[in-house]
Amino acid sequence: MNAERAQQIYESSDTIAVQLDGDPVWIEKVDAANGVATVKVGSNPLNTQTVAVERLQEH
Repeated sequence: MNAERAQQIYESSDTIAVQLDGDPVWIEKVDAANGVATVKVGSNPLNTQTVAVERLQEH
């Protein structure tokens, strides 16, 4: 995925399934300038990671 698409998903009112290494994630923030996104992994709100947007996959 690219940063532009990650931003579109983040701003969308629809629920769009996104995965990181096969695990479902929610996009919390997109830093397009640096090509990274902060995501919440699974259902634990404290489990956040900042990853390269290229690692995210839309399903």
